[in-house]
Amino acid sequence: MKYFFLFSFLIFNCLQSQAEEDQSTNDIGEIIVTAEFNEINPFNLPLSVSVLSSNDINQRNASHLEDMLFMTPNVNYSTGSSRGKFYQIRGIGERSEFSEPVNYSVGIVIDGIDFTGIALGASTFDIKQVEVLRGPQGTLYGANALAGLINMVSNDPTEVFYSELTGLISEYGGRNIGAVISGTSDNKFGYRVGIKNSKSNGYIDNIYLNKDDTNNLDETIAKAKFTKSVDNTELVLNIFYADIDNGYDAFSLDNTRETYSDEPGYDRQKTSASSFKLEKRLQNNNRIELLMSYANSDLEYAYDEDWSNTGICNNTSCDSSIYGFDWWYSSFDSFERDNKNHSIDIRYISDSEIFPWVIGVYNRDQDVNLIRQYTYLENNFKSSFDTKNSAIYGQIDANINQKVKVTTGLRFEKRKADYLDNNGPAPEGFFCIAIYPRPESCLFNNRYSNSENFWGGKIAIQNQINKKTMIYALLSRGYKPGGVNIGGKVNQENLNYDSETMWNYEAGVKTSIMDNTLFIQASVFYQDRDDVQTKQSLIASIKSGIEGGECPCSFTDYIGNAASGSNQGLELEILWLITDRLEISSSLGILETEFKNFQSYSHIEADPSNGLAFDLSGRDQSHAPNYQFNFFLNYKINENIFINFNVESKDKFYFSDRHSAQSDSYTLLNFLIGYKLDSWEINVFGKNLTDEDYATRGFGSFGNDPRKFFVTEPYDQYASPRVIGVSGKKSF
Repeated sequence: MKYFFLFSFLIFNCLQSQAEEDQSTNDIGEIIVTAEFNEINPFNLPLSVSVLSSNDINQRNASHLEDMLFMTPNVNYSTGSSRGKFYQIRGIGERSEFSEPVNYSVGIVIDGIDFTGIALGASTFDIKQVEVLRGPQGTLYGANALAGLINMVSNDPTEVFYSELTGLISEYGGRNIGAVISGTSDNKFGYRVGIKNSKSNGYIDNIYLNKDDTNNLDETIAKAKFTKSVDNTELVLNIFYADIDNGYDAFSLDNTRETYSDEPGYDRQKTSASSFKLEKRLQNNNRIELLMSYANSDLEYAYDEDWSNTGICNNTSCDSSIYGFDWWYSSFDSFERDNKNHSIDIRYISDSEIFPWVIGVYNRDQDVNLIRQYTYLENNFKSSFDTKNSAIYGQIDANINQKVKVTTGLRFEKRKADYLDNNGPAPEGFFCIAIYPRPESCLFNNRYSNSENFWGGKIAIQNQINKKTMIYALLSRGYKPGGVNIGGKVNQENLNYDSETMWNYEAGVKTSIMDNTLFIQASVFYQDRDDVQTKQSLIASIKSGIEGGECPCSFTDYIGNAASGSNQGLELEILWLITDRLEISSSLGILETEFKNFQSYSHIEADPSNGLAFDLSGRDQSHAPNYQFNFFLNYKINENIFINFNVESKDKFYFSDRHSAQSDSYTLLNFLIGYKLDSWEINVFGKNLTDEDYATRGFGSFGNDPRKFFVTEPYDQYASPRVIGVSGKKSF
């Protein structure tokens, strides 16, 4: 309710400040949102959306999607890998993926290609803009967009020949080089081709191996876009290739950036992908759109589970002569996934001035095959997870009068999922000796096949109060499929979990004031979640196999349902063009989340053996900070020199729903000084100037340090420290 009063106060002041202003139409350059059915200015969309331009990318020296998201309110990410590839919007989203099959809450789309689940390849190379749509996108995107959608759009071919070379050198061995060529021929054939390689030693020193590159980055991205215009037909072909070979050695027993692992892990991805779009314009302002995409990814992820080495106890209190046994806990865990997905989307669109509408059909197939190799598994774990989504959807805009428009969208989706692994439960009545690891005779197939029907959609009312101000109210519904957990240690009653649904109630205002120099977007929202999906873990002693026993421990992740939950807050974005030389922008996200009626038996403080759960009702959801703030100032000293300064701040948040470990709140300072002359540009930049240690992933329910006899303590994975560098660009 307090957000409603703040929102009402903001609307009142915006309207008052405009009372005597000129009524000219606002226009923020050529920014449009492409993720909707029609390309549209974000100030005319009745939903909470942020658009980050290529200029924003360049001014932050952003090389990956993770570098951009703090500019938008109420968006967070989790690492547990070499990059932040797990995203949360308004506190909703996944934080990791190991053996369990995962259904995602935040959709990632790059040039029409579905990158959900393979976002390690979400490079910002040659990207025109990043669109962040908050709240369920149930009409257009359905099952993978319960929390929202992130849509990345590459630059288009230029009308005249253009080429550029880019490069960067920074601390910690950072260097990259990229090239782009672009143009359009006389017969309206456009092309844009580019390739970029980025490298860094990473920010970890491995003490045991005496190396500083065990958490390195080595990423090559190649992409091409081809366009062709023929009469009333537009053709667009996008081709994408990624070859990523990153190290993964991020967790330290000392909670520093100094590790002791003898088998550093890796985080690799090879993706070949493409999308094709055909748009045929018909008579009477109608058109047909055909969109097809395909992505084939080989993913390899591994880590040194003990974060240690066999000699760490030599001549210490945990030496075998004192501890009572020789060193036996040394394990390595690896996951190899083959992820294929393809989709087709056909739409018939009417651009009628009075009742524009769209109707479409959609189909998506995804096959994911996994092989897990783990020190304490006698046989490799194998699984396959195949899903098929088919949908029909439609949307209609009713222009009630010149100011009021009602938008109604609806989607019906059918999803079929088939899962198979070699770690299912034993048949009823079968006796198996309980030793670890299990012998082959105790391994059985765990099968799951399910078909679900869903519906989602929205009703939005927007009122163009005048040519500068639009207010809206939105009711939308999203959904997320249920699924299956891995068999074996997971109890029968927890093998399956239910689908989740959410109602989103939102109101917003978008306005320009002060003679079109100050642009404001603000919204308040309340999200009512039913059957909230939460990730849990079973922790068992490696030595005894007893759940909750002494560490070192093994982990079995599974997904369960809380009864319900709520997410509510406020989002504010401001752009102020103070003078021709000075501009500032800022964003603020306020978020309050809680579980309702959630009795957790996997929480570290629960006692499942005695039937005692831990009550999480009323607690914040994971990776949902109560506030996020971003402030950006850009000043042109003269025609050639500019400087920008950035402050970003985030509140603390829980890392997981099964323990109480939290990140620290933090504030980061970044700067950039740039020089432009003709076709040259050189930038000197600094990130995290105060060298803040801030965590993007954390654990708090086990102990992993033999020097402390595996006492339970928190462990954090830190983001990058202070980094100073120089980047440049030469265009031809």
